[in-house]
Amino acid sequence: MKQKVTYFIVIACLLFPMQVRSYETDLLPVMQSSMPPPSLEVSSWVLMNPSTGLIIAAENPDDRVEPASLSKLMTAYIVFREIRLGNITLEEQILISENAWLTGGSRMFIEPGERISVENLLLGMIVQSGNDAAVALAEHIAGSEESFAGLMNQVATELGLKNTNFVNSTGWPHPDHFSSARDVSLIAAAIVRDFPGMYRYYSIPEFTWNDITQRNRNPLLGRDEDVDGIKTGHTEGAGYCLVGSAKKDDFRMIATVIGAESARYRADAVYSLLKYGFAAYGKRHIYASGTAVVDSVEVYKGESSTVAVGVTQAVQLIVPKSSRSGIEAAVAINEPLIAPLSERQQVGNLIISITGKEVASYSLVTLSAIEEGSWFNRVLDSIRLRFR
Repeated sequence: MKQKVTYFIVIACLLFPMQVRSYETDLLPVMQSSMPPPSLEVSSWVLMNPSTGLIIAAENPDDRVEPASLSKLMTAYIVFREIRLGNITLEEQILISENAWLTGGSRMFIEPGERISVENLLLGMIVQSGNDAAVALAEHIAGSEESFAGLMNQVATELGLKNTNFVNSTGWPHPDHFSSARDVSLIAAAIVRDFPGMYRYYSIPEFTWNDITQRNRNPLLGRDEDVDGIKTGHTEGAGYCLVGSAKKDDFRMIATVIGAESARYRADAVYSLLKYGFAAYGKRHIYASGTAVVDSVEVYKGESSTVAVGVTQAVQLIVPKSSRSGIEAAVAINEPLIAPLSERQQVGNLIISITGKEVASYSLVTLSAIEEGSWFNRVLDSIRLRFR
């Protein structure tokens, strides 16, 4: 019968104030900062760390809202994915349809019958928020915007979005086209995480097409050198919306504001959330991906008598900067380990606790394969196991 053997490792000294906030968060009370987030006059907002997916603070994050042009984040995500899959290329030329040309709202000012590269259409959609560019890309990938909307909803399910339904590629108002501040933030986080090379498009300050130069609609670009994205949106029903992202060293924050009363207020609101996040929280690295957590765990009936076990993903926590009390790691191994063992075979769990409260769990795996030992070693270890 397998037994769990537990090791305890003290990792750091940190202090986590036990305070409950009125705002919503994915952080446990033990991990919350004593600094309250800013009070905002908007319908909903979210402050997120994209590398962990943690909601640091939020108000009404799951309320259904009209996402306006923030919908183009999903359109871009799908285009990026199609490029990575090899289904299209940045240089590929797209024939512009009359339907795309006739699209209303913000425009790149493409012309029907033009052939435009995927990359230029991406720039027109991302920098200029061109609805016409979004429709052209949607038609090229799925044959029609309606079919592309079906693909958007499929990807929304894959990304775990709970309060989102797309009807078009642009965010044009429709009663069945909706999302939430949390879901929009998750799409933005997916772009940052899955397509870091493509994410650079969101920091381009301006783009010219057909002799018409339009500046990036994100007013936070240039206000702060740490801000590098990401997307604005506005309709009468949605109000003024903005997803902003900034990075200090290797710590990134995403802030989403929905339903602001003005373009100026949405920018100030997002900026205040980003500044709050960096002032109140930091990222603590516990273990890097592939790092040995226990260097030597006993193995029976193998060509080697021990194996190192570790984690396959980075172990990191978002913590208040003011913290000082202890983080503990409990390593629970499903012993005895009996060869053969494959590389990256799960053999236990790493449990991270703060002041006695569990905050995260990670699989522990073998960092090398262990083949069966000789006949003599197997017999000897069988006897040893009887007397464990």
